[in-house]
Amino acid sequence: MRARVTVYPRPRILDPQGKAIREALARAGFAQVREVRAGKSFDLDLTAADEAEARSLLEEMSEKLLANPLVEDYEISLE
Repeated sequence: MRARVTVYPRPRILDPQGKAIREALARAGFAQVREVRAGKSFDLDLTAADEAEARSLLEEMSEKLLANPLVEDYEISLE
């Protein structure tokens, strides 16, 4: 089963990379961009009996390794 975990800084956490990207976009003529939140994504191919087991495994992976739950949120999507 294929899955993607997308990790972003929480809304109230400063995101210097996102800010730098927004400023670079403005300098490149894209002044319409008001905010950028820079994140990371992980594509995983895993074996699981069903979607519920896969989601449970992905949540555990995200909480333990892929995301820092103190400052980051994550979103899981299954294909």
